[in-house]
Formats: sequence, structure tokens, C-alpha cells
Amino acid sequence: MLREMRALVTGASGGVGAVLVGELLRRELDVVAFGRSEERIREAGIGADVPVALGDVVQGRGLARALDGIDTAFYLVHSMESSSADFAGDELRGAERFAAAARDAGVRRVVYLGGLVPQDKPLSRHLASRLAVEEVLLDAAPEAVAFRASIVVGPRSRSFRFLVRLVERVPVLPLPSWRDHRTQPIDERDLLAYLGAAATSPAVGGPLSLDIGGPDVVTYGGLVEEIRESLLLGRPAIGLPCSLTPVASRVVAAITGEDVGLVEPLMESLESDLLPRDDRALEVFPEVRLHRFAAAVERALRQWEAVEPLAGR
Repeated sequence: MLREMRALVTGASGGVGAVLVGELLRRELDVVAFGRSEERIREAGIGADVPVALGDVVQGRGLARALDGIDTAFYLVHSMESSSADFAGDELRGAERFAAAARDAGVRRVVYLGGLVPQDKPLSRHLASRLAVEEVLLDAAPEAVAFRASIVVGPRSRSFRFLVRLVERVPVLPLPSWRDHRTQPIDERDLLAYLGAAATSPAVGGPLSLDIGGPDVVTYGGLVEEIRESLLLGRPAIGLPCSLTPVASRVVAAITGEDVGLVEPLMESLESDLLPRDDRALEVFPEVRLHRFAAAVERALRQWEAVEPLAGR
């Protein structure tokens, strides 16, 4: 009898990690959830039947034990809200310690989720850090996969949630100059399909860097408009001639109740188009079927309001 494939999910209490655990269980993998707090992992909805490995990626604590016997390890952590001013340094140290521990443990496959990279402009701090982490992790295992995605549309996605909160709470929407830049948000279901397939697919024979996105190209202004329409709220928009990111990020963080350490780097990343380089991900994982952007927004809001009321709906 063949043993079950074992997968480790770091960042298991996060918006993607928590739902990925359920996806991997559905695919009949033996899953271990990794994080700094078992309480937070359980609060994220991961049941008591899923074992928890405690540790800290940035410090390297607990990695050797957690990775022992693991076939596929998912790297879903970031340090943008680190108390350190050097979040990029924290991210790189965490990736290097994880990669070293994965190699020592003989992990066959590492799967990473990073961000799309602009093709014609300098990288923001956030995206430069994501790319540096990707380069480290692609060398962490014989079969490594790095996915690059834009905004994930799901009820637990923090980038999506802060946009919804902004539309809910601001009677007039000031849209900076980045409103005309384009991106391809991805439905949470489609992201999970890619990540789940990457756990075991024989199509992964060596290091891969793959851009993923939904089927619709939208501007950031159009993204906000779709959320506004789905919330059934009349929120007039005013275009601004500049970005104002350093100031605007602090205002947005206060309005939405988010950490400015998360909001400011994300807003910096809006200063250019963020589009997939090609459709190679669908060639490698042809079983993935993409959902349209409007359907993704409606589903995410419906799931969100099942546990918490939303303004206007």
C-alpha cells in the first residue's frame, strides 16, 4: 500500500494557507499546518484532525522537525508587518532558512506564492522582496514551483478585504493616478486549483516560475467599480492627478482598519500594470478552469456576508 503524500503548509493561519489546507485534504494529502500559534491556526478554521507544527520561519525555529518526512512544502509567509523596519531583510532571511531546512530534510517539492512583476517599470519594495524570495526558493528543492499572482479575490484575502472596506466606508472614492493601471485578479478557487495541482502533479519536473491570473484584464479603477456595484452602493469616484501613496496609504489603513505595514507596500505595487507574462501555467496545469472576475467578486462577497454583514447588501 502506497503511503499518503505529506504536505506542510506554512502560514497556515493566513488567508490563503487556511483554505489551502482544506483543498489539500480534499485531494487526500496528509497535511501538517505550520505557524507560530496553534490558537491562531485553529481560529482560522483548521480542525483538530490536522496536526500543527509550531515554529518561526524568519528565526528558523521548528523548521527541521516540521519538514521531516514532508514531500511537498508550501511557503505562504510574508513579513511586511514585521516590527522590523527591514521587512525585505526579514523575508529573505526567512526564505534562506526555510530553503536550507528543506534541502537538509530532502523535501522533493517546494511551492511558493509570490506577486506578479511589472515588465516596464522598477519593482516596488514589496514586489522586489517577493522576487528575491522566489529566487531563493526555486533553489530549495529539485521540483520547485513559484506562482506569481495579483490580487486574490476571496473572502479572506486581505488585499481584497481592504478594497471592500474602503468602498464601504468612504462616501466619495478618491482614485489616485494608478487607477488606470491594469491587472488580472484571480478567483480564490482558481488559485487553490493551481496550488493543489502543484502539490503532486507529474508535470512539475524541475524549477518553474509561473504567472497566474484570471481571464479578465481590469484596471484598478474598474476593480473598485465592480466591488461598488456588487455592494449596491452609490459611491461617486474622483480621479486624482497623482498617486499620493505615502500619505494615502496611512489614510486608507486607518479607514479600513488594516496595518499600514501591509497597505503601503501593496499600494506601491499599483504604480504599474501587473499582468501575467504568458499562459504557460494553463499549459502545465490544463485541469484548472478559470472563473470570470465579476463572478469571483460576487462569490467572495456572498461568503463574507454569510458570517458578517456588509454595507449596502
